[in-house]
Amino acid sequence: MSETTSAERAKSFASSRRGPILGAIFLMATSAIGPGFITQTATFTAQLGAAFAFAILASIAIDFALQMNVWRIITVSGKRAGDLANEAVPFSGHVLAVLIVIGGLAFNIGNIAGAGLGLNALLGIDPKLGGLLSALLAIGIFLYKRAGRVVDMVVLGLGMLMIVLTLIVAVASQPPVGDALRQTFAPDTLNFATITTIVGGTVGGYITYAGAHRYLDSGLTGPEHVGAVHRASLSGILVTGLMRYVLFLAILGVVASGVALDFSSAAANPAGQAFGVVLGDAGIRIFGAIFWAAAITSVIGAAYTSATFISTFSKKLGVGRPLQLATVAFIMVSLVLYLLIGAAPAAILVFVGGFNGLILPIGMTIFMYIGWFRQSDVLGGYRYPKWLLILGTLATLLTWYMGSVSVGPIFAFIGIGG
Repeated sequence: MSETTSAERAKSFASSRRGPILGAIFLMATSAIGPGFITQTATFTAQLGAAFAFAILASIAIDFALQMNVWRIITVSGKRAGDLANEAVPFSGHVLAVLIVIGGLAFNIGNIAGAGLGLNALLGIDPKLGGLLSALLAIGIFLYKRAGRVVDMVVLGLGMLMIVLTLIVAVASQPPVGDALRQTFAPDTLNFATITTIVGGTVGGYITYAGAHRYLDSGLTGPEHVGAVHRASLSGILVTGLMRYVLFLAILGVVASGVALDFSSAAANPAGQAFGVVLGDAGIRIFGAIFWAAAITSVIGAAYTSATFISTFSKKLGVGRPLQLATVAFIMVSLVLYLLIGAAPAAILVFVGGFNGLILPIGMTIFMYIGWFRQSDVLGGYRYPKWLLILGTLATLLTWYMGSVSVGPIFAFIGIGG
């Protein structure tokens, strides 16, 4: 009887951890493949054609180098990024939290805009109304008592839906795969602002920490669980990398056929137009569902992760009901700002990716400092792999360089500067 009970307890323990782990993987993936990335992919594929494949490859490589370090440092220490940063460099966690929350707010405005565009394509309703309804749905999820479990189920289910439907469209669009593969490694043109925007839209700002912060809820933290963390983070990176390339191929097939996408009107939805070319009117509806799924999961990811950074200023906001209410408040502020902003939704989605790309190197510099110089105290004596630190440092230096040469072009996306 005792053995049976022990086995049942072990099985129950494993089952209780499986949800947060899968939730962490797909929260990272769906946050990285949100409406911003979909719109950015349509925008830059139309501009660069097959050469955009190199930016996809660069984003995957940088994603690997940065995310593997972030997940490991956070889970080995068992602490969230803001608290870790404060422990390593006094008050740096507060600075990082402010930047992440501002960037997350900018991103969430874009996410709500994306949800509006998705429902516009799916149901034909006004984008502003679609954004309002989507934000209210996200608020309802976080007001539910067992919000954590619901979030895991939502991001997993919608994430799988996005992958399957996008793969179907990629096959139907018949892209020039050979040219795309060649330019993945030897592009005809190179644009750092494009790469910075894509990196910012898929790993910058709050996205850097979304999966790792959710993984903390599994309880499988500390040096003894490094293997499980390594597998989970790698799984998330592989899922996002595959999805990025498949989405790019779907859009490339349309662009290569000579179709010109509209970027001019306030309600322009270039990615939706591309899907419509492939699948007709039904394709536009299906795309609307994909785009909305990407948007609502990103609203959830941005709000949850930003709220975990707000807890840097008050531990009471870091767990349970207070964390849920802080997340709800974050979504409400994002919604109000979205309803007040007059910029074209597509322009918002492209800009916020670049904005978060400018925030990215600041947080990563702190993390690389912890990995190199604070293993004995902040990481409790854990011997950090040198190869991982070297990769992370090189990627961090690259993000600094890309950010420095891309400030002007990124802000030009919304008409600031030139």
